[in-house]
Amino acid sequence: MDPRNPWQALTRPRFPRSSWPWRAAAYLATGGLVGGAACLVFLVLGVFSLLLVGLPLLVLSGPAVGAVERLRLRLVDRDPAPDPHGVPTAPGLAAWLRLRVGEQATWRELGYALLLATVLWPLDLVALAVGVGLPVVLLSTPFQLAADGRETKVVKAYLVTSYPEALAAALLGALLLVALAYPLAAVAGARAALARALLTPRETGPQDGIGEVIASRARLVDAFEAERRRIERDLHDGAQQRLVALTMTLGLARLDAPPGPLADQLAKAHAEAGHVLTELRELIHGIHPQVLADYGLGAALADAADRSAVPVDTDMELPRLPVPVESAAYFAGCEALANIGRHSGATRARITARHTDGVLRLDVEDDGRGGADPAGGSGLTGLADRIAVLDGTLTIMSPEGGPTLLRVEIPCPAPTESSASSSPRTASSSGRG
Repeated sequence: MDPRNPWQALTRPRFPRSSWPWRAAAYLATGGLVGGAACLVFLVLGVFSLLLVGLPLLVLSGPAVGAVERLRLRLVDRDPAPDPHGVPTAPGLAAWLRLRVGEQATWRELGYALLLATVLWPLDLVALAVGVGLPVVLLSTPFQLAADGRETKVVKAYLVTSYPEALAAALLGALLLVALAYPLAAVAGARAALARALLTPRETGPQDGIGEVIASRARLVDAFEAERRRIERDLHDGAQQRLVALTMTLGLARLDAPPGPLADQLAKAHAEAGHVLTELRELIHGIHPQVLADYGLGAALADAADRSAVPVDTDMELPRLPVPVESAAYFAGCEALANIGRHSGATRARITARHTDGVLRLDVEDDGRGGADPAGGSGLTGLADRIAVLDGTLTIMSPEGGPTLLRVEIPCPAPTESSASSSPRTASSSGRG
């Protein structure tokens, strides 16, 4: 198997004849160049930072150094170094800056850049001077002696006056070049490991995995809501309009037909088309009511209370909220009203809804017999899972003999000024007796 880094290559017999010693030397040499340049840039930006002009550039210089260092890693590490930064969700420089400043990776890169500019690059050059510079100087001793003619001083310490001594120094240089290749590669491998630890994404832990699962479930809910709205539009603009046209055509044909069996059949067909149209409208309303999309959760719940079989009092003051939150709370409220009408034996119900402290709270109460069990097929189990995707909770308190309270709590951001300026919906004592 081909070595992926200097650590693996060091154990191979062919290491001195491979490209890894030269790759390690190139990594340390370029580290000295990048570190020296970073030191100069930080000195300049540090001066300007005293005037608060260069401070943003000083912070953002970390990602620039990190990008260069991840490219340099390819010299001594065949495994790709992925970018730890996320992609902005909105276009523009401001969104990019907000994302970068808020990421831990940016500050890790800044710390690495400061370490490189102050400590690492001199160490890189020292290791390169010992591991490559010293053997090369010894190897060049015969050439130095030939250039001088009579004597030369090797590494400013040993005087060489004859060619046998110069050849011996060159032989020593060749041996050192091979021997020092091992510690040189080890230093380069350690430097690369430090760079990878600070400049690449951290290992995914259990909590990160859970967060990704929650995020994927939230994306599925958003896709489901979009599909519901698409189906509602298709039925409303397609099948419903065709049924309306068919009903009108049958009505006109019924009026034009002479009395008799044909007129009777047309009357039956016209009545049946009217029933189908009514059922389709109810189906469309159940998929995604238009009032929810147009006017928000408060108006949609008030409309559901008007259509309830049990009289419902409503007390709601709600701004426009995120679409998934409104949809989940609406269907939870509708399911609660349906269960009240079918199972509770209640004579009256009440819906209370508020958005306070960044949390939507929806209460549906009734004066029925109680004893409601979500696990008994009430339809609320699936809604509880759906609300849990939004990091919310659905709680049912229903002792035997009543009353029953269903409470939905969903954290959601405070509405913007534009949405808060829309008039809140407040209603009371609505519903059918």
